[in-house]
Amino acid sequence: MSSLLEICSGLPLDPLPQNRGRDPSVPHAPVRTPNLTAEEERLALKNALRYFPASHHATLAPEFVQELREYGHIYMYRFCPALRMKAYPIEEFPCRTRQVAAIMLMIMNNLDPAVAQFPQELVTYGGNGQVFSNWAQFRLVMRYLSEMTEEQTLVMYSGHPMGLFPSLKSSPRAIITNGMVIPNYSSRDQYEKMFALGVSMYGQMTAGSYCYIGPQGIVHGTMLTVLNAGRRYLGSDDLRGRVLVTSGLGGMSGAQAKAAVIAAVWASSQRWTRLL
Repeated sequence: MSSLLEICSGLPLDPLPQNRGRDPSVPHAPVRTPNLTAEEERLALKNALRYFPASHHATLAPEFVQELREYGHIYMYRFCPALRMKAYPIEEFPCRTRQVAAIMLMIMNNLDPAVAQFPQELVTYGGNGQVFSNWAQFRLVMRYLSEMTEEQTLVMYSGHPMGLFPSLKSSPRAIITNGMVIPNYSSRDQYEKMFALGVSMYGQMTAGSYCYIGPQGIVHGTMLTVLNAGRRYLGSDDLRGRVLVTSGLGGMSGAQAKAAVIAAVWASSQRWTRLL
């Protein structure tokens, strides 16, 4: 039986876990079309196999190539944990500091099937908001976190763990960057290719930084947008009695209705403040 301790022990290699493939009970990311050349396909495979000892390449290479050709990316479904992904009580995470336990909890929350848009493809929201690029990265990061002390920092780049580095107790426990693509080279086709190669991923705002909390994550900024729209187009920020029509259908679109309610409450509070 898979457990938190097991998924924090690194890559399971002896023996390799059974390749259960895609879970038909959860939604899956659309097939990507990176249009790789034969040379680029070999590079994508090489980048994926770097996480594993050469003794396992003969077993893993064919299935990674199949994933790449069938889905447009190497997700490494074989290494998707059998454990139910969710935010377990913070005390249950096997680690050395409570700060690290909080990071672990956030990662697990982002990959909870009740939260994530495409959980087996490690997508939290937005269609391509990746937590990691593949499941090997997830397992390696959880291993690093389980070992981290209060004087170390985990450095991440587009899902790839660069390693643990000495730092101070006052330093961040994790430094994360995603994407890092020059705008002139960030078209949809170019992104699809870089993602397939395993050299870049789109972390959205809170997927790749592990802190997705649903619509409330952007409700404040949305409320300010609603207020300023009223000021600009209606000449007033008192939106009580107004009807807000929105076409928002994204993973955070629930913030729009909440923002409208908060904007109306804000107007009421301002009115009472002026009367007082």
